[in-house]
Amino acid sequence: MKAKKIGEQVDIKSPFPLFPQVLLLVFAEDLECIPGFQQKVFHIEQPSEFTEDQPILNLVFDDCEGNDKLNFEVSNPDFKVEPNGSLVALKNITEAGRALFIHARSAQAEDMAEVLIVGGKDHHGSLKEIFKIEDGSLGILRQKRAIVATPILIPENQRPPFPRAVGRVIDSDGTEGSKFRLSGKGVDQEPKGAFKINENTGEISVTRSLDREAIPTYQLQVEITDVSGKSIEGPVLLDIIVIDQNDNRPIFREGPYVGHVMEGSPTGSTVMRMMAFDADDPATDNALLRYNILKQTPDKPSPNMFFIDPEKGDIVTVVSPALLDRETMENPKYELIIEAKDMAGLDVGLIGTATATIVIDDKNDHPPEFTKKEFHATVKEGVTGVMVNLSVEDRDDPATGAWRAVYTVINGNPGQSFEIHTNPKTNEGMLSVVKPLDYEISAFHTLLIKVENEDPLVPDIAYGRSSTATVQITVLDVNEGPVFHPDPMTVTKQENIPIGSVVLTVSATDPDILQHQTIGYSVYKDPAGWLEINPTNGTIFTTAFLDRESPYVHNNVYTALFLAIDSGNPPATGTGTLQITLEDVNDNAPAIYPTLAKVCDDAKDLRVVVLGASDKDLHPNTDPFKFELSKQSGPDKVWKITKINNTHAQVSLLQNLKKANYNIPILVTDSGKPPLTNNTELKVQVCSCKKSKMDCSAANALHISMILILLFSLFSLFCKFS
Repeated sequence: MKAKKIGEQVDIKSPFPLFPQVLLLVFAEDLECIPGFQQKVFHIEQPSEFTEDQPILNLVFDDCEGNDKLNFEVSNPDFKVEPNGSLVALKNITEAGRALFIHARSAQAEDMAEVLIVGGKDHHGSLKEIFKIEDGSLGILRQKRAIVATPILIPENQRPPFPRAVGRVIDSDGTEGSKFRLSGKGVDQEPKGAFKINENTGEISVTRSLDREAIPTYQLQVEITDVSGKSIEGPVLLDIIVIDQNDNRPIFREGPYVGHVMEGSPTGSTVMRMMAFDADDPATDNALLRYNILKQTPDKPSPNMFFIDPEKGDIVTVVSPALLDRETMENPKYELIIEAKDMAGLDVGLIGTATATIVIDDKNDHPPEFTKKEFHATVKEGVTGVMVNLSVEDRDDPATGAWRAVYTVINGNPGQSFEIHTNPKTNEGMLSVVKPLDYEISAFHTLLIKVENEDPLVPDIAYGRSSTATVQITVLDVNEGPVFHPDPMTVTKQENIPIGSVVLTVSATDPDILQHQTIGYSVYKDPAGWLEINPTNGTIFTTAFLDRESPYVHNNVYTALFLAIDSGNPPATGTGTLQITLEDVNDNAPAIYPTLAKVCDDAKDLRVVVLGASDKDLHPNTDPFKFELSKQSGPDKVWKITKINNTHAQVSLLQNLKKANYNIPILVTDSGKPPLTNNTELKVQVCSCKKSKMDCSAANALHISMILILLFSLFSLFCKFS
């Protein structure tokens, strides 16, 4: 064989004229035997069809020991390798996937080769693209000086015994005494010890089973050292590629899977998508998934209500819209057991399953219907509240607005005496009286009620006669209490009118005009006890003097309550309010304040006290007030009183007095007609004052003129009889 440069592509005429040209790479020539496939990567073009038993290409495997017990396995079960190394199809196949992997094993060695299929719908790159390794790291020999390191392909999940020879590095110079040294991730870096090299022969061994899903490729460094361990060649890169095995089942990772579809949806409506994950190499059939429905529960009305797209995982409806009727279903919720199988769904593929729940959603295709055309209710006059519940039937989903009812009174309610509301639990219409009914006005009422849904009906459905109903209401007569007219009753009277004076004659009527009852009267609340009422004719008269200044009078108004009682069995009672506005008369004399004053015996200011006057009556029976002293004569004429304004006066001394207590008679008169005068003694204490301290404790005996007392008494008698 003529030698080619390392890495140079060689064109080889295919021995099979019906198939495209096979491209292969020549790694080296005249190298010593390395166990395994002599060519590990092939590229073929996608034919229109792989023909049964027609050779596709030829594989050469050599374990360097005679190939004892050599056996081939192909990743696609539709292909096999003949004992002579020919790859053939077991049947006519138009699509074989993106790659084929051939695993060869003998008593001495095993290896993996890859056939990449180029062309057709899917165009695939080389093995370096499938395994995502760097450019220039596959398909050619790496050569730096004398080191030849070809990429090594190792199947994952190999079984013992270990270590297992997987390849060899060549020292083309063969320097005497030199040794090989291997380093990198998988040797002296984690995961440490996965690979080792025979320092003398350059044989690479794997020490344990590899997992492609953990680490798909390893990049190691090979060096040649002298006896002392000093590097004399390298390092060069050695790529180790882990070939995928179908060792991972598809997994549904995004559950729970719940889909919804509206009832009556057209055939082919998409419900949901099921997506499984396979950790195997996505560039191989090991991760090429196909989906299938294993089981449907319930299986009514059809055991095949749904279909799943085997490639995309989309679940669609396959029954007619008529069968997708929620109201006729045994259960509007379906559970599907979904299977995902790798190896494109072939029998050898691994399987993962998940449950998809599909809910048939309701649409408003059934209007609510009253259970009866006519309902009856009985209610007492004068009361309010719910009097009857109207029931309806609706076949739609109770959890939706397609079931919830809305009621409306459309006739017979001009006075807005009735209202209807929906019971959220039962969906019944609760018809209530909101304004008391009067038997004497109308003993019967007829209402027309309609019911609709919160959600609108679908376009081809309409509300019918059953969505309206009549309610016949009978009003029961009750014995109603008499009513006062007007209420409250008001009247104005002067206070202090004679006892027995008529205040007012009240009038009450009985609403039960058809019962012809008599009415009696009585006092209910009379806080001051001033009034009485004639039980027959309702005349109210006084039993005591009315006093405007009484604590029972507020803002000049006295309030009392009276009862009107009919002759029913049992009797009914009505309450009326009487408000008497009391006019003021001058029946209260004014009073002065204060009634005690103190002054120093040596005071320079002889003003003793400012007096004020007050009157319980109203203007004009109050101020201006007139202030006076009883007449003074002889030596006792020592006081004077001076008016300040309409309500106040100043009491002063005309001279200093000895320390003693003095009683001064003060006359104060109001402006009423006739006026009233009040006689009050003002007590004045003349005290000893030293160093700003007033001492009144040692006052002498009372000093008051007998003549002053006599004059004061005569003046009071005169005022009383004048």
